[in-house]
Amino acid sequence: MRKAVTYGLTVAAMAVAAWAVYWLVARDSGDGSAVSAPPPRAIVIEAARVRVDALQPTINAVGSLRSDESIVLRPELAGRVTRLGFQEGQAVDKGQLLVALDGSIYQAELAQAEASLSLSQANFERAKELVGRGAVSERARDEAFAKLKMDEASVALARARLAKTRILAPHDGVMGLRDVGVGDYVQPGDRLVALDVVDPIKLEFRIPEVYLADVSIGQKVSFDLDALPGRTFDAAIYAIDPQVDVNGRSLSILAHAENPEGQLRPGLFARTSLILPPKTGALLVPEQAVIPSGADHFLFRIVDGKAVQTPIEIGMRLTGEVEIIEGVGSQDLVVTSGHIKLRDGFAVTIRNDLDG
Repeated sequence: MRKAVTYGLTVAAMAVAAWAVYWLVARDSGDGSAVSAPPPRAIVIEAARVRVDALQPTINAVGSLRSDESIVLRPELAGRVTRLGFQEGQAVDKGQLLVALDGSIYQAELAQAEASLSLSQANFERAKELVGRGAVSERARDEAFAKLKMDEASVALARARLAKTRILAPHDGVMGLRDVGVGDYVQPGDRLVALDVVDPIKLEFRIPEVYLADVSIGQKVSFDLDALPGRTFDAAIYAIDPQVDVNGRSLSILAHAENPEGQLRPGLFARTSLILPPKTGALLVPEQAVIPSGADHFLFRIVDGKAVQTPIEIGMRLTGEVEIIEGVGSQDLVVTSGHIKLRDGFAVTIRNDLDG
């Protein structure tokens, strides 16, 4: 019994002591309320100021080299190859004989037509003289004239056929690898050899459609090739495709590059850099400040000591920096390190020197 009374007195004494402590603390708090929980500690981060600078925008793309002109020579007549007037891989001049076919039959047809034409000319002259004397009718003269014109056409046709046995270079260029040799019999349309114009040479590449307004005829392009490391070549835009590719939303560009030494070859892979007009007042932030989120991007601005999550639109990417088109101002501070624990509205403490 005595133990039970002692235990009860002890519990009562502890309750009174707890109430006294609570009352004292509430009194010291000033308004009688309980002491609030301590605020969360500020997140330690690193920050940087938005930098304003002038840019020389450059569009980097991949492309390939193409012949300025590329044709395949094919015969229009059937015949046997009697001569090749070129060496594979060598330059040729416009009008140079490249392939000759056996023209003996066409030569004979031309001689026959010319003989008939000579007789027709003599008959027409005789008919004109006899008409003047009244010895023949005007009808006879007209028939002689018609025969003369027919024989002239026959001569022209025979000469055209004979000319087609000699295949000439339509322009200056470089010969490819031939598919025929002397003695081969070819049919109309058979492939003989390719002829390419490689000076100047074409550079073909594509750029995103958003740069449509930034490109123009005559604009300079630089490019380098894996096949010729350490060298940079220049070209000038001469054609812009009027249609945008609906699949990739890209624009096809053609540029001309001088190639007097013939080092640039069609089909080579090229890395291109298209220099756009200068841009002043661009807003730049360190690339580590930008956080991707799916197809979008955001960063944390520092406003009144707190982090503010801000969606942004990015522009050019430079070495270590990103252009911000929309979302920040020229006086803003942005978080560059410490994003892992950071949330929108969290207090922050900057540990780096912003002026350093």
